[in-house]
Amino acid sequence: MTMTDRRLITALDLPTTNDAEALVETLGEACAHYKIGLQLLPIGGMDLARSLKARGHDVFLDFKLHDIPATVEKATRSITQAGADLLTVHAEPPVMRAAVEGRQGSGLKILGVTVLTAYDDAMLTQMGYAYGARDLVMRRVDQALDCGVDGVVASPQEAEAIRARVPDDFLIVTPGVRPAGAELGDQKRVATPEAALKAGATHLVVGRPISQADDPFAAAQAIADEMAKA
Repeated sequence: MTMTDRRLITALDLPTTNDAEALVETLGEACAHYKIGLQLLPIGGMDLARSLKARGHDVFLDFKLHDIPATVEKATRSITQAGADLLTVHAEPPVMRAAVEGRQGSGLKILGVTVLTAYDDAMLTQMGYAYGARDLVMRRVDQALDCGVDGVVASPQEAEAIRARVPDDFLIVTPGVRPAGAELGDQKRVATPEAALKAGATHLVVGRPISQADDPFAAAQAIADEMAKA
């Protein structure tokens, strides 16, 4: 049994901060790293982030900032006050550079979101992109390196190709992770925890397979056990 693997990030994509706190209590030592996203941001998400940090947890703020550079820089500077560990911004060069500038003097690491794991080639074509998902991800990885961010968010299916072209300390955070036999939901580019880590991912984001499980503690523990095999 492997417990408290900080590479496992449990997504607190829940209706209220009370629900999030209840899940954290249920998971106990099975998880030490939590993601707070847009669902909780306007209803106490930042206070929750501070509380989790005070209790020794790692915190990933998945806010996907995307605005003019001046606004992104100021927002990032404000966000550093929560003491969080990771923050996402859209992987567009002006946005990433602004976030890197805004985090100066803090320990906050910036992740560029490449292509959402709910998107596939057909959806990108509908949106007007000239690239398929894999090619667009790799283009944005190169831009992320140029901009000096600390890592990217990408699907596990691109992790191996990313790892081959980035430094060893470059973070590859992969959502779209599903244990064998789990429902895919709206995710299209997925892999199992073991496969994602073997491909080069540094962190795995898991939401519904844990939060909606009949026994979230056992579900997180099973994922940690599988991660230990990678």
